[in-house]
Amino acid sequence: MMPSTPSPGDAASLVERAGRFRIYLGPAAGVGKTVAMLDEGLRRKERGADVVVGLVETHGRPYTASKLDGLEVVPRRKVDYRGTVFTEMDTEAIVARKPEVVLVDELAHTNIPAPGHHEKRWQDVLQILEAGISVITTVNIQHIESLADAVEEMTSAKVAERVPDWVVRRADQVELVDSSPEQLRRRLLHGNVYPANRVAEALTNFFRTENLTALRELTLRFVADETEEEMITYLERLGASGRWETTERIMVAVTPAPGWQQVMHRAARMARRAKAELWAVHAITDEAGFSASDEEMAEIRELAGAVGARWEELTGPDVAATIVAFAKRARVTQIVVGSSRRSRWKELRGGSVLGKLMRDAGVAGIDVHVIARRESGAGTDQIGGAES
Repeated sequence: MMPSTPSPGDAASLVERAGRFRIYLGPAAGVGKTVAMLDEGLRRKERGADVVVGLVETHGRPYTASKLDGLEVVPRRKVDYRGTVFTEMDTEAIVARKPEVVLVDELAHTNIPAPGHHEKRWQDVLQILEAGISVITTVNIQHIESLADAVEEMTSAKVAERVPDWVVRRADQVELVDSSPEQLRRRLLHGNVYPANRVAEALTNFFRTENLTALRELTLRFVADETEEEMITYLERLGASGRWETTERIMVAVTPAPGWQQVMHRAARMARRAKAELWAVHAITDEAGFSASDEEMAEIRELAGAVGARWEELTGPDVAATIVAFAKRARVTQIVVGSSRRSRWKELRGGSVLGKLMRDAGVAGIDVHVIARRESGAGTDQIGGAES
C-alpha cells in the first residue's frame, strides 16, 4: 500500500521538527557561517516563528551587523573577571524568554569564568535545547575534538577551544558553509574577515592556500561522513539490509604517556569513517610497572567521552593478553595503539609488548594499527602511550 500524501500542514510540521538543532559548519573563519545562521533566523521569523539572537559576534563586519536588523537580541550578562567587565550570553534569560528558536554563534567558545555558569558555550546550548528551544549555531572544523590535533599538525596553529564529537553528532542537521581558498583569501584581503592590521599575518600563516585547501577537504569529508551515517540510520529504521551495514568495532589502548591524545584522536577518526563503535581501554597490570595519577586518568576518561568512546579499565597479569582478551569479548575487529620507543636491546632481553600484542591479536583475527606519536620520549615500550 502506498503511503498517504501528508497535508501541507503535516508536511510543514515534519520539516520544522527536522531543524531543532542545526549547526552551520565551515572550514575557517570568514566563510559566511554567521551570515547563513542569521539568514535562516530571518527566514523563520518571516514564516511566523518566534526567533531571538542569543549571541552573535559580528567582529566589526558591517554586512554581518546589518543582518541583525529586525531580530530581537537578548541582552548579554555582564561578568566581572579580575577587575575587567566582560559580556557573555545570558542563558538563563533566554530560557526564561522561551522563544521557539535562538541563534547562538561560535559553539566552541570558552566562557569567562563565573560562579554558577557553564565553562563552555556548547554546555549553554545543551541547556537551551533541554528547555525545549531550538538552536541554530556555528562552528569551524578545527574545533571538533577528534579533528583538532590533525588541524594543529596541518596549520601549526594551536586549537585551544574544542567541542566534543558527541555534541556535534547530536545535531539534527549539520550544514556546510563553503568557500574556495582563493575566494576566502580575497575576502580577507578586502577586510571582510579581520581588521587591516591582522590581514598580512593571517595570509602568511593560517590562511595560506595549502592550509585552507586541507581544511576544506577535511570539512567536506566530515559532512559526507555525517550524511552517510544519517542514511544508514534511516535504512536501519526501515529494516533494510545490505552491504552498507558495518560490523567494525575499534578499540584504542591508552595511558598518559607522551602522545596518547594523538592516538585517541586518530582512533576516533578511524571509527567515525568506518561507522564503527569505539572502545577506549586502559590496562592496569603488574607487568607494566607504570602508575598513572588520578588527574591523568581523569583527563584520559574525559577525552574518551568527548570523542564518543566507551571507557573500560582492564586488569590482568600480562598487558598484551589482557588487551586482546577484552578485544575478543567485545568482538573488536581493530586495535589502535601507539608506536613503541623501547630500545632494540631491551626488546631482545625482555620482549616487546607491542610484538606480543600483534602476535596475540593476529591469532585472534584482529587487525592492529600502530600510530606514530609526535612527542619525543626515550627508554619506554609504549602501547597507546603506555610504558611497559
